[in-house]
Amino acid sequence: MKQLIALCFLVLSLTSLSAKEVVKEVDVCVYGGTASGVIAAYSARQMGKTVILIEPTKYLGGMTTGGLGATDIGNKYAITGLARQFYRNVGALSGKFEQWTFSPSVAMQEIMRYVNKAKLDVVYERRITSAKMNNKRIESIVLEECNPSGKSESMTVKAKQFIDCTYEGDLMAKSGASYFVGRESAEDYEETLNGVQMSVWHQFPDGVDPYKVEGDPSSGYCWGINNNTLKPKRSGDKLVQAYNFRLCLTRNKNNMVPFERPASYDSTQFELLARAIKKMGPGIEKYMLIKLVSAPDEKYDVNNCGPLSTDMIGMNYDYPDGDYKTRERIWKEHVEYTKGFLYFMSHDKRVPEELRNQVREYGWAKDEFVDNDNFPTQLYVREARRLNGEYVMSQQNCQGAETVGDGVGMAAYGMDSHNCQRIVVNGMVKNEGDVQYHGFAPYPISYRSITPKRTEVTNLLVPVCVSSTHIAFGSIRMEPVFMVLGQSAGVAASMAIDAKSSVQEIDVNKLRKILRTDPYLDGTLPEVMVDEGDIDKIVRTGGWRKSYGASYKTSYMYAPNAAKNTTFTFLPIIKKTGEYEVFFYCIPLGDNVSKEMVVQVKHAKGKTKVVIDPVKNHSSWVSLGTYSFNNGDGAEIMVDGTMTNGGLIADAVILRPVGATAIANK
Repeated sequence: MKQLIALCFLVLSLTSLSAKEVVKEVDVCVYGGTASGVIAAYSARQMGKTVILIEPTKYLGGMTTGGLGATDIGNKYAITGLARQFYRNVGALSGKFEQWTFSPSVAMQEIMRYVNKAKLDVVYERRITSAKMNNKRIESIVLEECNPSGKSESMTVKAKQFIDCTYEGDLMAKSGASYFVGRESAEDYEETLNGVQMSVWHQFPDGVDPYKVEGDPSSGYCWGINNNTLKPKRSGDKLVQAYNFRLCLTRNKNNMVPFERPASYDSTQFELLARAIKKMGPGIEKYMLIKLVSAPDEKYDVNNCGPLSTDMIGMNYDYPDGDYKTRERIWKEHVEYTKGFLYFMSHDKRVPEELRNQVREYGWAKDEFVDNDNFPTQLYVREARRLNGEYVMSQQNCQGAETVGDGVGMAAYGMDSHNCQRIVVNGMVKNEGDVQYHGFAPYPISYRSITPKRTEVTNLLVPVCVSSTHIAFGSIRMEPVFMVLGQSAGVAASMAIDAKSSVQEIDVNKLRKILRTDPYLDGTLPEVMVDEGDIDKIVRTGGWRKSYGASYKTSYMYAPNAAKNTTFTFLPIIKKTGEYEVFFYCIPLGDNVSKEMVVQVKHAKGKTKVVIDPVKNHSSWVSLGTYSFNNGDGAEIMVDGTMTNGGLIADAVILRPVGATAIANK
């Protein structure tokens, strides 16, 4: 009997050990270690809160560190706060004011600076299984191990405030907050670009046969064609725009891993591509969008381009609401497809030799993603769930027809969607869903669009799966914008704790002031910027004309300066005496601009003449030097046509307080 009791006790003890549970309690729980999640967690720590950051994978940074090295952002002026600091940090590594293209390893280095400085408690390879709710508040969430080995250890996280920074919105969904998946009809929000859209972009040429045996419908469709029927234009559905991996490739033979035939290779996946190439001919730029991101080591960000490329169109419909097993399958299928695509393009005899040779000039960068077979660590989940929150951003916001007064970040990219389906139309293969509508000014993103409805959840913020329509999300969904919204969420969550209020009831004006006056959340003075459109802070003489686009904000000024009598003066307001480094923005090439343009800087110790080459420094900021400025002393930065031979430009200047540069490891 005693032996039986002892045996039962042993069994109970072992059961207890195998079901061991870890409980953590903090002020703010950030779920999702994307770049937005890291910035949200860092911001809450800077606000004095205890924070835990949970990342289901082994890697932080999401797409920012996972291959998207050619940052998508239409207007860099819109990126503020810690997000702007991140790109300044990257620039500092190569002696530039800021840098928007980079290799994944550089991005990871910079992301980890924020983690290390804030001493963030990061939990890797844990994913949510449930959320405990009480009176519309999340009390706690339960996490399981993503890759359990032996005994499984459950973890419960209790927090006062939660922030969902995943691309999928899993915490949002578990909390019971309502959300959207798919495309609204154009009528739902009075939009013209939502719903079904047949485009000429990334499209098959006419005449590509859809059948396995050309001309024989009984043979069935080729791989990659969805068995969908084309619905009327602008009608809604549940389809999701295509996912892919943003690849980091190189042409440096000393740092290259050649493309190899994957074990799962299936050349039939690329039959439609072979048929398209017959009609379109060679030219790598027709099938792969390649952007140089790091010149010294010849690294490139490679994205989808053309009729059939790295996008796995129509193969992700089950992903947004899929369980973890389903998502793992879809993720793996995308990996295998991508490797197969590169092998096909570089080896298959159906690809013209000229094109095969072009593709073979590239290979995997040997020093990137070194623990993942040099393959990107993040699937580009362009869109999954989207919050149905207190306010829904729409095309009306993007185009300025409707403007919110509680903006806590700005979007600055065109309304953009990748294709959602590959179907047969009039007996031909066609892609559907691509939208590329650009050309509008940056616009504010409502604080209410990152808050769930107050009738659903009151202590959750969602800065990635923003409350928006499909087409508006296509404009908002850029990594720098997610980082800006992450900072806003981190500060807002901290304010809600201090005020003992719901996230919906915080003082948004106070939040906006903090973001404006303490952009790095460390007490650093904000920089002073003057744009040519700030009519109360500029003076000009002579003949200037305004041009739109290709500027740091929305427009710039150009003067031929034929008579050498033209000047343009920026008048920054200095609120605190100190040392400031002055920067001048040089627009992209276009107008006939002098290569030796004189800029006069008036400062506390007099005037200094600086000669710059705006042609050499096009599309970037050039330093005019560091100077002392006194509060209210009348600082001036003047583009001086009287001392310049040739055309002039005037766009924007920045005065950055000395010391307000990069975040440092400590």
